[in-house]
Amino acid sequence: MPAAMTPTSLQRYAWLSIAAALATILLKGVAWWLTGSVGLLSDALESLVNLAGAMMALAMLTVAAMPEDENHPHGHGKAEYFSSAFEGFLIVVAAGLIAYAALMRLLSPAPLADVATGLAVSAVASAINAATALVLLRAGREYGSITLEADARHLLTDVWTSAGVIGGVALVWATGWLWLDPAVALLVAANILWTGWRLMHRSAAGLMDASLPEADLRSIAGVLDSYRVRGVEFHALRTRQAGARAFVTVHILVPGDWTVREGHRWSELVEADIRRAVARVHVTTHLEPKEDSISQADRGLDRPSSERGS
Repeated sequence: MPAAMTPTSLQRYAWLSIAAALATILLKGVAWWLTGSVGLLSDALESLVNLAGAMMALAMLTVAAMPEDENHPHGHGKAEYFSSAFEGFLIVVAAGLIAYAALMRLLSPAPLADVATGLAVSAVASAINAATALVLLRAGREYGSITLEADARHLLTDVWTSAGVIGGVALVWATGWLWLDPAVALLVAANILWTGWRLMHRSAAGLMDASLPEADLRSIAGVLDSYRVRGVEFHALRTRQAGARAFVTVHILVPGDWTVREGHRWSELVEADIRRAVARVHVTTHLEPKEDSISQADRGLDRPSSERGS
């Protein structure tokens, strides 16, 4: 992670998200109160989810910033996955509430009031969300924070759904077709349900120690290939992501007649090159003589306890 930015200082982005959520809840609530539109109500409900997600993000970024300790030797970075999973769950719940309200309005249509003012207020709220989302997305990508990226993508979804709601309510106003209002709300519910599912799926992958993204794996493979031409071999490469931190382990096979000093020097070179190829990565290597048959017995995750080195 860049020296100018630590996990603790990422918390200021969570505070920005909280402030934006409070502002948009107020504005969208006013827009719904003025118009009586169930579409604008769905938009306001999603902003409540934004607030809950932003507060969870702040809490998990605080945990993720804690240094490694005796019980958590790999740090606390995985706390970020709880935040994104929680936000995904909240999005799914919001989708259910929106769908219910829309179905009730579809069964009992009602006219809208003061539409022009309500739409103007909602547009201001969407502009706040768009600006906040762009800031969070840039920070999430730059500093490898799934929490900030999840929050940003949720806000961007909110922006697009708000645009749909505003368009739908404007059509109701222009045409008098009251069924359009709940129909737009149902489309909003379906859209944010898909967003919530994707967030929960990605969080589950992180908690299950999924490997690094394909681009990072290709970078690591490129580093290892550059050493194979020098007589160094590798196996048992394993990678995983824990929030902003990546972990790589690999076994390095060198000629058995090398000294410990020489083998260690090459291990350090390999580790340094992997750290240059992949951002925020912790690399662990295990040195083995490539002529020893037992060196080939530990490719898998589990190794029989009866095996002994020669």
